[in-house]
Amino acid sequence: MINITWLRTFCALAEFGHFTRTAERLHMTQSGVSQHIRKLEDQLDTDLLIRQGKQFSLTNAGEQLYKEAREILQRLSNLEQRIGEDPPYEGLVRLMSPGSVGLKLYPQLLTLQQQHPKLVIDYRFAPNSDIEKALANHEIDIGFMTDVSDDETVSCKSMAQEALILVTPATTVEPSWEHLTELGFIDHPDGAHHAGMLLSANYPEFQHINDFEKKGFSNQIGLILEPVSRGIGFTVLPAHAVAAYQKPELIKSHHLPVAVSETLYLAVRRQHALSNRMHTVIDEVTKWL
Repeated sequence: MINITWLRTFCALAEFGHFTRTAERLHMTQSGVSQHIRKLEDQLDTDLLIRQGKQFSLTNAGEQLYKEAREILQRLSNLEQRIGEDPPYEGLVRLMSPGSVGLKLYPQLLTLQQQHPKLVIDYRFAPNSDIEKALANHEIDIGFMTDVSDDETVSCKSMAQEALILVTPATTVEPSWEHLTELGFIDHPDGAHHAGMLLSANYPEFQHINDFEKKGFSNQIGLILEPVSRGIGFTVLPAHAVAAYQKPELIKSHHLPVAVSETLYLAVRRQHALSNRMHTVIDEVTKWL
């Protein structure tokens, strides 16, 4: 592999055309410059200079090396500059979260990207297990989870609470146990978990989600309330998912006597330095939540 220091000395000599000026610019001695050139020639096993007393010209090999080396050194210089830079509003940020909080955060992050066009948001909706795996595999930068990760490479920090809401068709006046049993349950990927948390705290009759007839299922966060709005059944969802529904007049949210919330955790790779743009996103998300 070509020694970069010798290559820089050679390119400087080719540009300045004089050993003395090259030595002055590089803060070297003339003999040091000559030594770098000879070592480079020995490494490449070819003459790079035609020496004529104190004057010199480049050989064909020297001309070719200078042309290509100048481009290589410029790219290296640009790389060093890019690596050293860490702008807070530029670059790609990859995130994952459950659907409910994603409905809250994604539009806000798009507004942030509009304000700072060089900031690129890559947002995926996923369950906790997929978020944990993506973080461990370096596929995302930031995760938001509703449970603490068991993976020792993932660090979780509590950052917000999201209320769980019982949602029925708009015609429901009082969500009695008998009425819920009659309606039946609209399930979703976290349906059993959410319903178990909220209903067990408010209905002594509750034992298991299977107490209710299953009337439907959707894994699309924006569509879970569609069958509810048509009177097909009830469900339990986090508040952000309910707030994002586009036809609120067709559903009814019930705030039960015992409020139950789900903790939202910020998840990142343990012992991994976050870039400034990632801190920007985390700071903004903290404000919104």
